[in-house]
Amino acid sequence: MSLAIYAAGALCWRVVDEKIVVLVVHRTKYGDVTIPKGKVDPGETLPATAVREIREETGLAIALGVPLGVSSYPLSSGREKIVHYWAAEVDDHAIEQSTFVPNSEIAAIEWVSLKKARGYLTYERDVEILDAFEALVRQGITSTFALIALRHGKAEPRGDWDGTDASRPLTERGVRQAAGDVPTLMAWRPRRIITSDAVRCVATVAPLAAATGIKPRREPGISQDAYEEGRGDVRSVIGKRVRSRKSAVLCSHGPVLPEIMREIALATGTMPGAYLNDAADLDTGGFSVVHLSATNPSSGIVSIETYAPAAG
Repeated sequence: MSLAIYAAGALCWRVVDEKIVVLVVHRTKYGDVTIPKGKVDPGETLPATAVREIREETGLAIALGVPLGVSSYPLSSGREKIVHYWAAEVDDHAIEQSTFVPNSEIAAIEWVSLKKARGYLTYERDVEILDAFEALVRQGITSTFALIALRHGKAEPRGDWDGTDASRPLTERGVRQAAGDVPTLMAWRPRRIITSDAVRCVATVAPLAAATGIKPRREPGISQDAYEEGRGDVRSVIGKRVRSRKSAVLCSHGPVLPEIMREIALATGTMPGAYLNDAADLDTGGFSVVHLSATNPSSGIVSIETYAPAAG
């Protein structure tokens, strides 16, 4: 059986005259109207693909919002194409900075109402993605932000380390994991980086800090030492992040991650469940992206995505 082809895209949206409009593209080669998307490059993750393809096809720099679903369909070659989609709010700055010009792939881009898009899109599978977005709109969930719970990269084992637990460094594998996570983490355009003060956590977020120019904030309250000694302060750290409504990366430790997930649920009035433990059960260098509504706090956790480390 031939291998599937993976692709990713985004349903870009903005508010114009108090009405939501979405972006469709008119493709030159196929003469169709569709949602922008493109194939995954070797070594690239799906979120990174979605951001890159939107930039290449529409000239817009975006941050991903909530996942909207997956389309799969057969190609003429007999292979299956599987496309992952996210919502992506486009701000005025991105519009002003757009570099789009008609090209051999995209003849035109057009902002249209949800109603017009429904009759405009060539493929029913695209309408299904539009349906998923419209369901969020009906719930009052439009603008969202992400709290990304990141487990530090692989560290030197306790038994092999002479210093304190908090001073354990990353292994070479851990360093690769930390660097490899950066392109995917940047797909949600985090505005803050919060980290345990343990060396292995500070080192894990260093590549992301270098790539974004964001200075990490060290929070002893989410460290493993504080957790084990009963002086952790996860609740106030998470509460502050939920109130700020800005996307943030929080780098912590395996034993602390379940508490981080639980506090996000409590801070947003979300019913707890086994899904929180699943999202917290991360390999070193892995992370979970928790999507929250910036416009309707009572909606709780909108969705959670979990990613394995990109390298290592």
